[in-house]
Amino acid sequence: MKKRKFLKSAAAAAIAVSALGFASASALAQEVTLRMHQFLPPQANVPAEILIPWAEQIGEASDGRIKVEVFSAMSLGGTPPQLMDQARDGVVDIVWTLPGYTPGRFPSVEVFELPFMMTNAEATSRAYWELFKSDMEESQFKGVKILATWVHGPGVVHAKGEGVRKLEDMQSKKLRGPTRVINGMLAELGAEPIGMPVPAIPEALSKGVIDGTVIPWEVTPALKIAELVNTHTEFGGDHALYTAAFVLAMNQAKYDSLPDDLKKVIDDNTGLEFSAFAGKTQAAFDAPSRKVAEATDNEIVQIEGDELQRWRDASQTVIDNWYEEMEGKGIDGKALHAKAQELIAKHTK
Repeated sequence: MKKRKFLKSAAAAAIAVSALGFASASALAQEVTLRMHQFLPPQANVPAEILIPWAEQIGEASDGRIKVEVFSAMSLGGTPPQLMDQARDGVVDIVWTLPGYTPGRFPSVEVFELPFMMTNAEATSRAYWELFKSDMEESQFKGVKILATWVHGPGVVHAKGEGVRKLEDMQSKKLRGPTRVINGMLAELGAEPIGMPVPAIPEALSKGVIDGTVIPWEVTPALKIAELVNTHTEFGGDHALYTAAFVLAMNQAKYDSLPDDLKKVIDDNTGLEFSAFAGKTQAAFDAPSRKVAEATDNEIVQIEGDELQRWRDASQTVIDNWYEEMEGKGIDGKALHAKAQELIAKHTK
């Protein structure tokens, strides 16, 4: 959009018949640039298929008055665990990240990362948004405006060597996990959890810092996981072993500074439906990404039946411990878990 050229001569005063009308026109033409920061390379599915298209949609919906600049791979500095603070403190305007990268600060979000919670990413993302609005927005996210909440598709264990074929194979394996709850699950299942953000995984695998990692299929091509491991372990049944919870968060003061019509553009293109779209889109890339591994000599292992039940039974302690931890924070974790399960069931087709 071309910038307006305003008259600066004394004659301009005569032309400005209505100062109020002039001010209104100027406000209408206001242009806003929002800087979004996220941790994946731009070619990865989330930025390429969700974040960048969303930024373009905001530009179109605002008739070019909002420009969202997407900065990938932490190019504005800092580390992934610092993204929430970057949004809250106004270092950037919008971030995409995992609340779980900052353990303990957003405890209610962890309910969606409990073992065998997720049915599918779209349904769980809808449930996540509804539970966020009813139980989290006012209590745990002050300083940021959450624009969307979603989860990825079923979590998979990707490991070197013989990999993971049964529960006993988890013993002492150094496995990367993304968040506190998921790392707790890995420990309960016998592994040695090592927390680290997604971008650190390839180097950690290549240098032997970890024996494997848990991540969904969709991000594996961008990280070249199939070239770094030998096996990929999937879990059958109606519920996934785990998923991770994301947020798209905006600096609250920046949002509040927008004129009402531009706030409406943001509001109309975020919330429940966008959360569902993002979860569904991210999970849609699981199948084509899985095919990359199928084209190698790697083995894809299925955990099903009685063996799957053993994993479920071993994971129950994680849930029980979480209830107790939430009670210490003044949160009824058991009730929150039940409510999240009900919402997921409501949206699961």
